[in-house]
Amino acid sequence: MEHLTKSRIAEYEQCEKRFWLSLHRPELATVAGGSLFSGGNQVGGLARALLPDGVAVTEIDATAAVEQTAELIQTYPGRPIFEAAFRHERVLVRADVLLPEEGGWRMIEVKSSGSVKAYQLADLATQVWAAQGAGLPLAGAAIRHVDTKFTYPGGGEYAGLFKDAEVQGELGSLIAGRADLVGEAWGLALAGEPVKEPGPHCSDPFECPFTAYCLQTAPAQPDYPVTLLPGVAGKKIAAQLSAAGYLDLRDVPVGAIEPPAQVRIHEATRSGMPYHDRGAFAAAVGAWSSPRHYLDFETIAHVVPPWAGTRPYQAVPFQFSCHVEEADGALTHTGFLDLSGDDPSRACAEALISCIGDEGAIITYNVAFERGCITGLAARFPDLSDALMARAERLVDALPLVRAHYYHRDMRGSYSIKAVLPAVVPSLSYADLEGVHDGQGAQAAFLEATAPNVSPQRRDQLREQLGRYCELDTWAMVELVRVLAV
Repeated sequence: MEHLTKSRIAEYEQCEKRFWLSLHRPELATVAGGSLFSGGNQVGGLARALLPDGVAVTEIDATAAVEQTAELIQTYPGRPIFEAAFRHERVLVRADVLLPEEGGWRMIEVKSSGSVKAYQLADLATQVWAAQGAGLPLAGAAIRHVDTKFTYPGGGEYAGLFKDAEVQGELGSLIAGRADLVGEAWGLALAGEPVKEPGPHCSDPFECPFTAYCLQTAPAQPDYPVTLLPGVAGKKIAAQLSAAGYLDLRDVPVGAIEPPAQVRIHEATRSGMPYHDRGAFAAAVGAWSSPRHYLDFETIAHVVPPWAGTRPYQAVPFQFSCHVEEADGALTHTGFLDLSGDDPSRACAEALISCIGDEGAIITYNVAFERGCITGLAARFPDLSDALMARAERLVDALPLVRAHYYHRDMRGSYSIKAVLPAVVPSLSYADLEGVHDGQGAQAAFLEATAPNVSPQRRDQLREQLGRYCELDTWAMVELVRVLAV
């Protein structure tokens, strides 16, 4: 290995073992999970397109790229340079953008995030350290990230999509420590496999592709570890219990946990008997007016908004499912799904108004999400706003009722509907669905179904999978309420 790269150094900063395995045992990696919508390539391309007089380093070979960079700096001192390459102390970096300024160059790291992250500062510090070490006069450094307040006007006009965060002042201590950090990384690269137990670093800031390998050799974990206690309070209690030597929640003595919500989890886990305050649950549900509408949305959040009037990372609903339960218990189902590739927002809003009449509770599971979808549609379509906002006022939330009145130890500290459903209604399972099993899978299916090259047969298959998934979300709410209230 001739040099380290920014990515290798970032791996070392996340986990020494990940770094070592990437170098010496890459075949042990499995595909790591990540955001489907990071949009890095598209964002990078747009950042270049907004600098039309820029010139790019096209060489792939490290030595050739460094030489081409030097030539471009000399030949085009007044033009932006893309992918400029620098090598210093056996570290090779490539800067996304160099902008000419009085007194030198301004280094720009382009990111698809909506704000500056700590790991991005570390990445940029590596770039600045190497470029300055190679002799580049730097006048500034910034992270160019997506501005989430940007509203796309349409017509391919993306000026204003990016926002620069001037961070050079925050890089001083990071840059000062780069030489030692690089030396440590090289020392580890030439040593044997390090010992590192799995922990939070396995997914922070990125999912590690070697987690499965590391778990094979890690000590066996109890079925119900104290770490399953949810929320900030639960994590604090879990840390205290771990420090006291408790690993399995079933071994924790009665009385060692005090907050009522955590006590319920502890007692149900110890006894194996669910906590279920049926009367309180039924009383709360009894206040919901009929007809009851069980509602769930699926949304897509593009980094680079493709539809006029939308913003980066805005959750745009493309699908909903609604089960309507009459006072006598009769049920009907209505669904909406737009796979045309056009903006689905208005059609979704109109279908929602039609589906949900002027009376009755609208039941959700985590109401903030559905309310955000409805109020977002109301903001975009003033002529539909009154009808949509009237429906938003009728929203009720089943999640806090479940959280307050039910817990089964097989939920393992989670109150998500996918954790609660198999405990309450074992006959229903998301695992039985074909293709789409969760929200991320629904988003991936939407992207595939709306891609220009998808076949009609595949689009129809995805349409069916999406329909079954979203319908199960609302049917699950119906069944949860019925079982827990009776």
